[in-house]
Amino acid sequence: MLIIQNSKLDIQENLRTVKDQIAIAAREAVRDPMEVKLVAVTKLKGVEDIQVALKAKQRIFGENRVQEAEEKWLNLRQKISGIQLHMIGPLQRNKVKRAVKLFDVIETIDRPELAHAIAKEIRNLGRQLNCFIQVNTGEEPQKAGVMPVDVEAIIDLCRDKLGLPLVGLMCIPPFGEEPGLHFGLLAEMARRNGLTELSMGMSGD
Repeated sequence: MLIIQNSKLDIQENLRTVKDQIAIAAREAVRDPMEVKLVAVTKLKGVEDIQVALKAKQRIFGENRVQEAEEKWLNLRQKISGIQLHMIGPLQRNKVKRAVKLFDVIETIDRPELAHAIAKEIRNLGRQLNCFIQVNTGEEPQKAGVMPVDVEAIIDLCRDKLGLPLVGLMCIPPFGEEPGLHFGLLAEMARRNGLTELSMGMSGD
């Protein structure tokens, strides 16, 4: 994920830099750079900053609050096609209906009650959107996410019992720790459970 900075030059330059770094890392790993998606996080950023990123051809964005995302994106999505919006913040049950209406991807399923609520609204609204389970790989008590030991159980609930369109796992590594260790753990859990997508990392990772 890329955190959008303030000035127009910063935004354009950051996008170029991160995309270049992704391409280099992908080639070193013998992967197609096009397989890697960059989610530009626009929480607390205004419409003017977002429009700069849109002009720079960025189309995948992350928001962590439903109301803030509605205020910015409902109008923008009517004007610009191809936008994919990810919910990357904690999601309260009373905001699930609005989130399912607005977002294309929900990355932060972290408890059974939330999974049930999302499944219900997907059925009621007839929407198709991809879902990720958020894993607390660092087992940090102050951070959201399923503990690693509970991952298989919530995957079984989401995918097999509720029929959610579950595609992958998400994590935010603990600050100050080597992120690669957490990325490796997340990748192994996804592989073991037949999930193909991972959402992980911040700008500094």
